Amino acid sequence: MAAPLELFCWKGDHGLPSVDIDCLTVLAYAKFAGAPLKVHKITNPWRSPTGTLPALKTREEGSISQPSKIIIHLRKQKYNADYDLSAKEGADTLAFVSLLEEKLLPALIYTLWIDSKNYVDVTRCWYAENISFPLNFLLPNRMHGQQLEKLRLVRGDPVLEAGEQLEKELYRDAFECMTLLSQRLGSQKFFFGDSPSSLDAYVFAHLAPLLKIKLPNGKLQQHLNSLNNLQQYCANILALYFPSDTREAPGRKVHAQPDSSDFDNEPHKRRNQILSVLFAVGAMLGYAILTGIVTLKRERPQLKTSSHEEEEDEDED
Repeated sequence: MAAPLELFCWKGDHGLPSVDIDCLTVLAYAKFAGAPLKVHKITNPWRSPTGTLPALKTREEGSISQPSKIIIHLRKQKYNADYDLSAKEGADTLAFVSLLEEKLLPALIYTLWIDSKNYVDVTRCWYAENISFPLNFLLPNRMHGQQLEKLRLVRGDPVLEAGEQLEKELYRDAFECMTLLSQRLGSQKFFFGDSPSSLDAYVFAHLAPLLKIKLPNGKLQQHLNSLNNLQQYCANILALYFPSDTREAPGRKVHAQPDSSDFDNEPHKRRNQILSVLFAVGAMLGYAILTGIVTLKRERPQLKTSSHEEEEDEDED
């Protein structure tokens, strides 16, 4: 019997199977397609085989990142949630996924990572509490920078700065996108009838965080809350495909153990924690030496003479 595919993704919270949009997309698609995955929910992307999350470890193609590439691989393995779609429905899927990435995703990045109140009180707080020391001081800020660069790339503006005008433009596009999704879904259970497809995985992954994460500045959430069919749509997917995560929603757990298999179990867990700390400290010390923040100096033994002058070697590289 072939070994199951292994998926590495961010752990869940707030009643979600994962706090990350890309991870939610892959997890939802795998559920919809019936793919037998061995899921490792972790809080350190450096522990995935690609150094990023999500990551799919396969026998045929090594390790794969990015939701679209992971979904393509699952389809090659005969796990295809779009098998019964018509050509028109396939074209609609591509059009709506592009709409999500162009109109809704930038606003999601802004509200979770750029809006100062939401970022400090919720996003950075969650990652800092769940990532192990000392990486919890490094990774959230690094991820914040990556998300800002992603937003600049999507907007085509390398000097993009947060501000009232940018927020207004992003939220206007996001409101329009959510309204179109609501109109397209109508009273259906899923976008193409009674069975979920890849479009449902993408839409769910983009909307569920807004539905479940409590944000101080919740303009996007307010608009989603006005679209009852999209609210019910996300709630139904969570109840049908992720019931265990939904049951954990009321009590937010801080420092909870990741829901993974032997990857995080004792006795390897203690060793991994120690190695993680040593690696991070070594990296920070190396950076400090290379940039001149810290210098290493070696003193020569003093000669017994009448002079009291001290001589030092040149700084060693």
